[in-house]
Amino acid sequence: MGKRISEYTFLFALGGCIYYSVEILFRGFSHWSMFILGGLALWFCTWQGLLVSWQDPLWRQMLRSILFVTALEFITGLIVNKYYHLAVWDYTDQPFQLFGQICLPFTILFSGLCAVGILLGAFLVHTLYREKTPHFHVL
Repeated sequence: MGKRISEYTFLFALGGCIYYSVEILFRGFSHWSMFILGGLALWFCTWQGLLVSWQDPLWRQMLRSILFVTALEFITGLIVNKYYHLAVWDYTDQPFQLFGQICLPFTILFSGLCAVGILLGAFLVHTLYREKTPHFHVL
């Protein structure tokens, strides 16, 4: 049990640091809620793969992760942007957006990040925590 707590805490912290840093690099600023969002995203990308012993095709793992991350972004947006009026992001000027909190172009961008998260998470938990060796296949 202690190993799992360490594993998930490490993945959460790493995902948070990576996502927060990417935002700083590309936008010039970020918000603490993006650390939490990034942490949960990397944790989920890894957890869903461990759950199925990395046997599902990569596209299915990506689909699960994209749906999770998009839902999480929507919920986070409703809380930080709509409820607390913090204006962390606004996608109202983007095509195929929903309440300015999620949009198709960024969902597509996040799909690439989900693929990286799945591969990175699999490598890290295998290397650092001696989890099952991941064997990825596309179909």
